Amino acid sequence: MSLFYGVFNHMPWWGYVVYTLIVTHISMVAITVFLHRAQAHRALDLHPAVAHFFRFWLWLTTGMKTKEWVAVHRKHHAKCETIDDPHSPVIEGIATVLLEGAELYRYAKKDPETLEKYGKGTPNDWMEKHVYATPFMRGKQGVVALYILSVILFGVPGIIIWGVQMIWTPFFAAGIINGIGHYFGYRNFECPDAARNIFPIGILVAGEELHNNHHTYGNSAKLSVHWWEFDIGWMYIKLLSYCGLATPKRLPPQVCRKKRASVAMDLVNVEAIINNKIAVFSEYTRKVIKPVFKRMKQDESRCEKMFCPQTKKLIMRNPVLNNQDQQERITAALNDARDLQVVCSYRDRLNQIWSKTATSNKELTEAFQDWCRQAEKSGIDALQNFAHYIKAYRLKKKSV
Repeated sequence: MSLFYGVFNHMPWWGYVVYTLIVTHISMVAITVFLHRAQAHRALDLHPAVAHFFRFWLWLTTGMKTKEWVAVHRKHHAKCETIDDPHSPVIEGIATVLLEGAELYRYAKKDPETLEKYGKGTPNDWMEKHVYATPFMRGKQGVVALYILSVILFGVPGIIIWGVQMIWTPFFAAGIINGIGHYFGYRNFECPDAARNIFPIGILVAGEELHNNHHTYGNSAKLSVHWWEFDIGWMYIKLLSYCGLATPKRLPPQVCRKKRASVAMDLVNVEAIINNKIAVFSEYTRKVIKPVFKRMKQDESRCEKMFCPQTKKLIMRNPVLNNQDQQERITAALNDARDLQVVCSYRDRLNQIWSKTATSNKELTEAFQDWCRQAEKSGIDALQNFAHYIKAYRLKKKSV
């Protein structure tokens, strides 16, 4: 045994790299599968042995406490993009969240009200009280033990490996996901916050790259929604489920349209639309607003030339994301575009209908029926076709 290189004194340089990538990947999987999907959102149940392994691993490699992480994350969803959001780049700025995301997390977890309100249902057994969440060394016994173990196994290179492990999670989970994931990337759905998919292949941070999908279907165990997206966290969940070690509880709803639209909306239609309203909203943009823009361009309309790319983007995204100045810009631009003004007003009416949570099923059904009748009489092909689309809208029965 070499004092400089530890027990594994004959390991090549690339061996250290591979080992580091493996252990940091396990940490990312523990965060997404255990902390995020199983604990924070209750999207799946894990076998006690698997759940405890993840708890132990996170204690060893990060020192994070389950209740604290879950509480801060649930508050993020409840207060997303508001002043009460623990880590919103819209509020704090992208540089702050990207570079100081771990500090924002540490500040948020110190609030007793946050822990009490949002941390319910997390582990509170003997191990949690006497090992993982003890005040001794501020609960950092695990990372100290990991440091000692790394030095014994790898010597001086082990210190570097340990250091990488210590910065990996704060940078990628607290910085990249909470920062870049609300600032840069593509959006499959116009959810009422700034969440974006960073990249369609979710491997580096175990599927959390698909952040827009997650904010649309927050309680889903699976974060990918298109065939060309890959969520490696879901792959691990499926492998565990095949072994009887995990049970997914919720997945994104799947559309199952009838071949022919009903003469009028019924309660099945209404429930399907309400339960998948963000996806329906995104389909409205794709099937109605974009075709109107396209037709204006084909007709070489004077109005279409008045819309700069930024204004078009503001019109097509969820209106709740626009501030007052942006909304005024949209209103001014729509004054000279009759068809576009009409389809935007119908979109706003849809939002008003499904935001009435206290409305009875009968009133909701009648409101959607009235919306479809008027849309079919609008004289705008895209709007008429969308009315037929939602009248045939159904969701497949849930299966996991």
